[in-house]
Amino acid sequence: MSRTKHRPAFWITTAAVVVAAAVGLYLFQPWRLLTTERVNEAAPVADARQGATATPSATGAFISHEHETSGAVEILRGEDGKATLRLTNLRTSDGPALHVWLSDQPVRRGDGGNLDDGKHVDLGSLKGNEGNQNYAIPAGTDLKAYSTVTIWCERFSASFGAAELKQRA
Repeated sequence: MSRTKHRPAFWITTAAVVVAAAVGLYLFQPWRLLTTERVNEAAPVADARQGATATPSATGAFISHEHETSGAVEILRGEDGKATLRLTNLRTSDGPALHVWLSDQPVRRGDGGNLDDGKHVDLGSLKGNEGNQNYAIPAGTDLKAYSTVTIWCERFSASFGAAELKQRA
């Protein structure tokens, strides 16, 4: 008789464990720690006729936050006035829902949790966790208002790494 009483509890517990494992796998996607997506886009050109690369108006270097992150960032302006954010030699962990953001918040060593406190511009999903890649900056964006680039994990509201932009003269 006691065997019948414990069976429903066993199945309910088993179902709860399976649901919790499925939700955990969906949210954390642990296999992404073992994956690498390499991107190698060419730098944008300033003038299609001459093939010259666009000139940098701001530059920076990544520091690590939640995950080891390295590489350089620059904002390039073409003769047509269009601005492009370029990541070079990027290396970071792969992760769920990673985006490239411009933020008006300062970069803090060891903690990037502040980068969503103020204004930010989402430039789109991170194309790959390694390599060189370009992101169009929307027309009308006041680049002087944004001092930071971050690789932002939207799912966990965390910065994988960030770079302070230094304006060039």
